[in-house]
Amino acid sequence: MSSWAQAAEVLRAQRIETPSWAYGNSGTRFKVFAQRGIPRDPYEKIDDAAKVHELTGVAPSIALHIPWDRVDDFGALGRYAADRGIELGAINPNVFQEDDYRLGSICNPDPGVRRKAVDHLLECVEIGRATGSGVLSVWLADGTNYAGQDNIRARQDRLYEGLREVYDRMPENMRLLLEYKFFEPHFYTMDVPDWGTSFAHCLRLGERAQVLVDTGHHAPGTNIEFIVALLLREGRLGGFHFNSRNYADDDLIVGAADPFQLFRIMHELVSAGGLDPAADVEFMLDQCHNLEPKVPAMIRSVLNVQEATAKALLVDADALARAQADGDVLGANAVVMDAFNTDVRPRLAELRQDMGLDADPIAAYHRSGYQERIEAERAGGAAMGWGA
Repeated sequence: MSSWAQAAEVLRAQRIETPSWAYGNSGTRFKVFAQRGIPRDPYEKIDDAAKVHELTGVAPSIALHIPWDRVDDFGALGRYAADRGIELGAINPNVFQEDDYRLGSICNPDPGVRRKAVDHLLECVEIGRATGSGVLSVWLADGTNYAGQDNIRARQDRLYEGLREVYDRMPENMRLLLEYKFFEPHFYTMDVPDWGTSFAHCLRLGERAQVLVDTGHHAPGTNIEFIVALLLREGRLGGFHFNSRNYADDDLIVGAADPFQLFRIMHELVSAGGLDPAADVEFMLDQCHNLEPKVPAMIRSVLNVQEATAKALLVDADALARAQADGDVLGANAVVMDAFNTDVRPRLAELRQDMGLDADPIAAYHRSGYQERIEAERAGGAAMGWGA
């Protein structure tokens, strides 16, 4: 695809899910930094997500994290979101913040702890059923720090047994997306350290189990677009947790450290039809804005994904195919680089105006007075955050 008119239609339909936890207080492993205007409950997180969607037009859902976002009535939470023009999206379980999980959750050698972890995952399945969510997004902090600490193969057996029980309880419209991380919090083994381990378990579980690629969860120099291309080819790319990193899992604004990498990933998606709604690839952000204000940081993140997508849509696929067939190495690279070096911001500004949006969502946010209002209205009460 190289026509802007065609690209614009795809961009109009693009959907990028924002994470509830990114609106709360966050920080480093040493300290959580408090900001003013932070949501005090999941309802106020929804308000912030709705503001991002109002200004960008392409962020119509918010992912929930349980138990951080647990409420008594998820039906009421869903109605509240719908009244503000957004949906409740992926359900993210938390099996890593309790003392019981010191040696792992569903891979733990203690069957009682494994039962507790699986029960929490099953609770999240039921929450997803109540909210109408089609995605259970699972990341496990399970692993070991020392050789001999536990039986590596036995942990994989426990992993599969736990996921099997959860998968079998999911409704037919729900997918299990299994995320991986090559290190942290454990440094000898992680039980789901890479895309291959996730892929292997997904194959055994069934067609509704797919790999979730977090762009920050790779060793430096990893060719993430290759992973994306292979998983797309196998029909097992479930979605992304987009963020940016300089060293490891920094969870910075997507596209901030390496916008060219984000473009390359989007190019693979475009070339393989991964942006087609039928491909069912979830575009989700997973970021913690520690220093920058939350809502404008999220708007910036959405815009960065938009820009990378727009550039990828401008790659002249016919010219690229000819150069590749002719073995024209430099010519093929030039086609890709021409698209990457195109300044798509003016065209995206025009597209937003055509959609009835402000051409500059960041400037519109600052003019809106929303930040000042939430800082005043949320002065009392306990701010939400992931705690450290």
